[in-house]
Amino acid sequence: MVEPTVHGDERGFFQETYRRNVYTELGIADEFVQDNHSRSSHGIVRGMHFQIGAGMAKLVRCARGAILDVVVDLRVGSTTFGEWEGFELNDKNHHQLYCPVGFAHGFAVTSDLADVNYKCSGYYDESIERGIKFDDPAIGIEWPDVTLQPSERDATAPTLAEVKDELPFRYDAG
Repeated sequence: MVEPTVHGDERGFFQETYRRNVYTELGIADEFVQDNHSRSSHGIVRGMHFQIGAGMAKLVRCARGAILDVVVDLRVGSTTFGEWEGFELNDKNHHQLYCPVGFAHGFAVTSDLADVNYKCSGYYDESIERGIKFDDPAIGIEWPDVTLQPSERDATAPTLAEVKDELPFRYDAG
């Protein structure tokens, strides 16, 4: 979780949403090559998505509204493999979530509307896009108590157990 400095007064606020040298000092040294922006309404759930091959890191923020942003560890051999963490991102706290390579990412909208911006360390390529079920009971993500509305792709995604043997991510303890 990254908590950027926000300068605010009665006129509004100003913040740097990304500054490479600061993020490098925080341990986020990825080179981001693509920015994405999604808008979703209340209850929309997107995820849990990941990219195979070299993978893709993401730096996510909610510029408008509020979301529960979730990551799941997909690194085979990790002591936290299959575990999830969730963070509230919204236009009040200005927090950002770093999703490294080897993690699935998704979010659910808890406000009426949410604009989500994310930087990606790789270019979009449909051929490497993958996903796991957002409601996989073996993972047990505690989504907000709202009626969740996934896409057809996300609703029919395989479970983690069904894709485990195909995951390219390995945990490196070094």
